[in-house]
Amino acid sequence: MTEALHQGEIIKIEKIRHPVLVVSKNFFNETGEIIGCPIFRAGTQSPLHIRVQTKEVEGYVQCEKLALLDMRQRGFSMIACIKMREIIEITDAIQGIFDYV
Repeated sequence: MTEALHQGEIIKIEKIRHPVLVVSKNFFNETGEIIGCPIFRAGTQSPLHIRVQTKEVEGYVQCEKLALLDMRQRGFSMIACIKMREIIEITDAIQGIFDYV
């Protein structure tokens, strides 16, 4: 089994064009699966498109494009990590998709 990924890590996954932000919590990631959102280089800031910038990656997290990815079946590499305040902003936006009313 591969090493568990952590919430807030940005990874490059084989055969996926854009970097992916791991948004699922660490306990979930221990299963070998993650929930991730792609990061697109071009875009505009909006409630569901949140800008992130690290030394290695700059772009907009597409919060509405959640994907369940089985990392046991894919090659990947960790390329960066975002700050806790950014993780909170992004997970709050994702939670807002599922709120009632």
